[in-house]
Order: sequence, then C-alpha cells, then structure tokens
Amino acid sequence: MVVLTLEAVSRWSIPVLVFFFLLLGWVRRVPVYEAFIQGAGEGFQTAIRIIPYLVAMFVAIKVFRVSGALEIMAHACAPVLRLFGAPVEILPLAIMRPLSGSSALGLATELIKTYGPDSFIGRLASVMQGSTDTTFFVLTVYFGSVGIRRYRHAVILGLLADLSGLFASIWICNHLFK
Repeated sequence: MVVLTLEAVSRWSIPVLVFFFLLLGWVRRVPVYEAFIQGAGEGFQTAIRIIPYLVAMFVAIKVFRVSGALEIMAHACAPVLRLFGAPVEILPLAIMRPLSGSSALGLATELIKTYGPDSFIGRLASVMQGSTDTTFFVLTVYFGSVGIRRYRHAVILGLLADLSGLFASIWICNHLFK
C-alpha cells in the first residue's frame, strides 16, 4: 500500500507542480508563457557566461588527478581517517567530492564495484555521496554566473560543511554498519 502511494506521488508530483504554477500565474495575471521565454533567454545567457569558469575548473581537476596530487593528498590524510575508523580506500572520494560530482561518482562506483554495495566501504561511499556537496563546482557555477569575484568565506564554509559531512558519514556508518 505504501509503495503504491509513493509511486503515485512520484508520478504525479511534477505535473501537479507545473499545473499549480500555471494556475498561480493565471490567477495573478502573469503572462506565463512570455515570462518563461524571457527566463529561458536569461538562462541561456547565464550558461554562456559561465562556460569559461567551468572549463577552468575541469582543467584544474584533470591536472589535479593526472599529476598524482590526489594520491599524495590521500596518503597525507590517511592517518587522520584511520583515527576516526574510516578505511584508507575512501580517501580519494573524500578529496574529490568537493571538486567534481562526476569524478566523485566515478570513484564511488569503482569502490562499490571493487568492494560490493553491502560492504562497509560501499555503504560509506554511498552515504558520503549523499551527505557532502561539490563545493567548488557550486561556487564556480553560481558565483560565476552572477559575477561574484570574492568568495573566500564561502569556500571556507563550504569546505567545513564538506568536512562535517565526511565525518558525519564516517560516524553514522561506524554506528550503523559495523
């Protein structure tokens, strides 16, 4: 019964939301189609404006991985992770997650294929994917799209949030799955 209800909610939530916003626009006498077209045009201009930021970020990530800096950084952080009861194999994912979602997903997929989805490492990788964010990607896309140049404090807070998510993932997995 619950599964059928969840499936129905999943299937109908987006169409209901679209209908609700169309109805709300009609009630408020907003020219919905024209507003949509204007927003789409602005979105396209924003996408063009952030392309240089994205290219720079992707090049930096590739250089970081290919140069071996990821492995060096993982090796340096290993004692700290062992202290908290986390396996060393999770380090590349922990380091890559704030940089790139697709790279982190690839690393998580490799961990799950190697150790299995029900292993401690597989579960920890899955929980980490859901409890941390791609801080540098978010800053690049969102701050770059509106022209914010000084985001020193946002970087620090984003990385602290990622670190908190990492340690929360380790704590939760150690308490639930060990």
